[in-house]
Amino acid sequence: MDKRHFVSSGTLACAVLITMTAAQANDSTGYVGAGGVEYLKNKNISMHSEDLYISKDEIRVNYEFKNLSNKDITETVLFPMPAVPSSIDSDYADISATYDNFKVWASGKPIIPNQHVRTFMHPIVTKDGNRHYGKTPIDTTNIFKACGISDAEMMSPWTYKFDTDDINQRLVDCNNKALNKFIYDEGYFYMPWDSQIIYSWEQTFKANTITKVKHTYKPLVGGSVHLGEEEFPNFCVDASTQKGFNKNGGRPYHALSYILTTGANWAKPITNFKLTVKRDPNELVSFCWKGKGKVKKIGPTTFEIKESNFVPTHDFDVAFIMK
Repeated sequence: MDKRHFVSSGTLACAVLITMTAAQANDSTGYVGAGGVEYLKNKNISMHSEDLYISKDEIRVNYEFKNLSNKDITETVLFPMPAVPSSIDSDYADISATYDNFKVWASGKPIIPNQHVRTFMHPIVTKDGNRHYGKTPIDTTNIFKACGISDAEMMSPWTYKFDTDDINQRLVDCNNKALNKFIYDEGYFYMPWDSQIIYSWEQTFKANTITKVKHTYKPLVGGSVHLGEEEFPNFCVDASTQKGFNKNGGRPYHALSYILTTGANWAKPITNFKLTVKRDPNELVSFCWKGKGKVKKIGPTTFEIKESNFVPTHDFDVAFIMK
């Protein structure tokens, strides 16, 4: 696997090793407009069931959507991938593997989805006399395009087809005043940016009928050589899990995050929800779950959660910890 290193977009000082758990996401309906992708809450289509499988090697989701109306409805279904940093400095997964392996089927037939790319940058803010990158990113896609940066070039953090340093220099040379808010100081022209890919396709939901949609892909997996105690709350690492840690003190781990909350963009709660998490035999697994369902171990390396009438109000972070 090609290991990459990423610079945190919130760090102005010299690059430090960071852990990144890039988020995956549920499907949501919406439309692709000039200002980017908008998400809609559909009043006529419910997510009847969601069967979600998560491992380090594969995300697999089977959906059943139900059209509650007496008319066929055609919607744009969106699947946003995580935003990937343009610069490199922390242990990370093979991004191109995720980019090349997204597959979707509707009613058993394969679909070739459309691809859309957006860029984001963090504005410089001043607090207590100190300047730093703000936490909330701003969509800068139109600025990139105004500076002559193509979609293919904006996708370079995913595809590695273009030098992101060259793209950054072109942004500097563009002299677009809209970029001033992202420049740390006069003469400091390093402007980190993130690239996000959104897949979309037109989906017709037949009247009073269940439509089945499936997609699979290889997740973006972060990780580090050591899981620090300060990170335990992120994954609900309890005393029982800690007993299984390697006795030499090292806690190398991988982690990923899955965005569940976009699954609330449908008419009703998810009637039947199932989450399956699979670890490798030489690993421990740890995650938080805030729903009513109980975590059950259904195999030597497999865990399952079932929910009824589920409204996702939180996202899902999981750590795979070497024993």
